[in-house]
Amino acid sequence: MNCAIILAAGEGSRMKSKMPKVLHEVMGKPMLQHVIDQCKIAGVDKIIVIIGHESDKLKSKISDESIIFREQPVGDEYPYGTGFAVMQGIDEIDDNDNVLIVCGDTPLIRNESLESLMNYHDENKNSGSILTAVVENSFGYGRIIREESGQIEKIVEQKDGNAEELKVKEINSGIFVFNGEALKQSLKEINSDNAQNELYITDVISVLKDKGKSIGGLVVEDNDEIFGVNSRVQLAQCNELMKKRINDHWLTEGVSMISPDTVYIESDVKIGRDTILYPNVILQGGTEVGEECIIYGQTRIIDSIIGDNTTVESSVIEESQIGNNTSVGPFAHLRPGNKVGNDVKIGNFVELKNSIFGNNSKAGHLAYIGDGEVGNNVNIGCGVIFANYDGKAKHKTIIKDNSFIGSNSNLVAPVTIEENAYVAAGSTITTDVKSGDLAIERAKQRSIENWVVKRGLNK
Repeated sequence: MNCAIILAAGEGSRMKSKMPKVLHEVMGKPMLQHVIDQCKIAGVDKIIVIIGHESDKLKSKISDESIIFREQPVGDEYPYGTGFAVMQGIDEIDDNDNVLIVCGDTPLIRNESLESLMNYHDENKNSGSILTAVVENSFGYGRIIREESGQIEKIVEQKDGNAEELKVKEINSGIFVFNGEALKQSLKEINSDNAQNELYITDVISVLKDKGKSIGGLVVEDNDEIFGVNSRVQLAQCNELMKKRINDHWLTEGVSMISPDTVYIESDVKIGRDTILYPNVILQGGTEVGEECIIYGQTRIIDSIIGDNTTVESSVIEESQIGNNTSVGPFAHLRPGNKVGNDVKIGNFVELKNSIFGNNSKAGHLAYIGDGEVGNNVNIGCGVIFANYDGKAKHKTIIKDNSFIGSNSNLVAPVTIEENAYVAAGSTITTDVKSGDLAIERAKQRSIENWVVKRGLNK
């Protein structure tokens, strides 16, 4: 079985935050969740997350029941360190398991690299394998010292290396794979006899080498993958790297972006071919955008489905579904719970909430449609309001097919407008309107002669 131990117990004091470092988001998702997702895609069967600082917050945010959480004890009597953290999850490991160890603050790691490392480990029958990187400036990193055979001899830290060792450009990424039995036995033999008085997972390498075990190293293809986040500056850098990675992916998949640097697409978003994204578009959560859509700037779409050939301009769409050949905006707001049909027009300053809006229907401008059920071929005039709230409860307004609601009308729910019915402009409708009827509710207009003069308002 492939298991993973993800180290996520650090406080991250350099973040200057009340929440655990690994919960800070990269492109809309906690860093830790990125690592968990990539481990799962790579074929890891069991994931153990080592937690510590603000552990309750962490467990509530990562609500995946398949994850095993193990808490790292805190106190002066404990040695700390990466080795000590791994020890907290070792009871979940069987002797025959392959154990992937990865840090929860490396959200750029790809599943392909994790899978390649695990395969490399198996194919070479290693007791331990390290994902390494070759960098131009290796200062501060643990150097990978190899034997002539290519096997790893040791990892040398900056403060411990001699002149020749410090010239080495290959570094330790902090990502390992160990045989379960070898890891469990070696952890018993490491000690905290070092400047920090901590137990380090890297010391397992020395223990295994002393026993004549094989230790391999696989060089990562993209050094950005091992980028660790320890500060807000690095968090911002990580977001930029992830944003470019995501945008480049969709560009290669046939999506056009007028200004890619200004487009924000989160990692779980899906976009169809020949869709065009203009500057300042934001696509979040599980949003799916169809083919041949045009999304103009200042648009934010969250957890919504957009059909094919649909245009959205400068609007906010939340947890809604929109059909094909539909136009939304500018300046429309679709709050959660809407299902909008095909060939629909949702115009400027129209707000929908928890409503069904049928095919070929339109609300051109300045309307509020809340808790409504609008049929096909319906016209909603300018200034129409669905008065859905009586102060205690929400009620539904139903407008059936082929009806026409005149401008500046108020529909006081619960109310039903039957098929082929009309509501005259300026009406306040409180009772159902029958099919084929015209409903008019207005006070009779009257004029008061010379009212302006009598009030002394004439100029």
